[in-house]
Amino acid sequence: MPYYATRGSIPHKRHTQFRSETGQLYTEELFGTEGFTGVHSLLYHVTAPTKVESVEYVGPVHRHFQTEGPLVHRHFLTAQMEPEAAPNAVDGRMMFLGNEDVAFGIAVVTEPMPYFYRTAEGDELFYIHFGTGLLETGFGTLAYRPGDYLVLPVGTTYRVVPDAGVATRMVVIESRGAIVPPGRYVNESGQLMEHSPYCERDLRLPDLVTHNVTGDFQVRVRTRGQVTAYNLSYHPLDVVGWDGALYPYAFNIEDFEPITGRVHQPPPVHQTFAGKGFVVCSFVPRKLDYHPLSIPVPYHHSNIESDEVIYYADGQFMSRRGIEVGSVTLHPGGIAHGPQPGVVEKSLGATETAELAVMMDTFRPLGVADSAAASEDPAYMFSWR
Repeated sequence: MPYYATRGSIPHKRHTQFRSETGQLYTEELFGTEGFTGVHSLLYHVTAPTKVESVEYVGPVHRHFQTEGPLVHRHFLTAQMEPEAAPNAVDGRMMFLGNEDVAFGIAVVTEPMPYFYRTAEGDELFYIHFGTGLLETGFGTLAYRPGDYLVLPVGTTYRVVPDAGVATRMVVIESRGAIVPPGRYVNESGQLMEHSPYCERDLRLPDLVTHNVTGDFQVRVRTRGQVTAYNLSYHPLDVVGWDGALYPYAFNIEDFEPITGRVHQPPPVHQTFAGKGFVVCSFVPRKLDYHPLSIPVPYHHSNIESDEVIYYADGQFMSRRGIEVGSVTLHPGGIAHGPQPGVVEKSLGATETAELAVMMDTFRPLGVADSAAASEDPAYMFSWR
């Protein structure tokens, strides 16, 4: 997020001596993008982050998405998906849609991560469908709740800890670049403007927690299509202070203020984040169009140069039948989609909608993982008959 923030204790001037009350010299780390010229923060560690006891090769990251086959609309019942590995926020991910820019999936998290994790391949975005817990990071801790978007900049060290006895279900978006607010809502100084559907005060930043303890800790780093484990003798979240403009944050979908009009507004008004080759939109409860002859449901559209993914979180999505909580639809570019038969007439006169959904549009074709076949509704393509 491109605005300045600070937490904990930092020295008066950067790149100068900064010591503890006992005289220990803290280690300064530049956490930055694009070398020394991009968005960055400065972190001050108890222990130098270069101190490693041993290194292990974990293995490759398997992300294969099939693009061959007939072009059809698809519906996945993700409640039927089962994680292949341990049910934590990394090993339990079921990434079933993806391309060169982004991967999309879900995770049902019932256990804390037994290690810390970071990816050097791009930002990550979590949408918390239900569940509560903690996102522990080097910048501090974020308590999460249903409806939260959690934005994790590339290189952030973190661990997801769900509350005991409460499963966390989340949408996971793995980006190959930065995830930022839409450019049309940000002014030249990097501030969200008055017509933006949310602003900086809606964002929650981490509360700094310094872990100055020794023991056996592991950080797993994903880069170059593989994961390497680094074993440490100190807690990796040992930051005593930081400042800058690159850090994780939370934004709850309830704080997204919908933009409405006399006639139906297209999906860009729902845009919440932008990434390299994709956007993320939030469909929230809102007043519907107020022209006397308006048609409240979306008009038919072809998405000729983009693929559309929708995760249905709650309520009644008025343009679809046969959708359940946790459903995911994929409408690929090149063929038209829109309201199903009878929906347009049924919507006439409606004044509001209670739907809650997260949409991802990509600008390169999405492939589908073979593992998604077992949860797919094969009749969906013909539900417009």
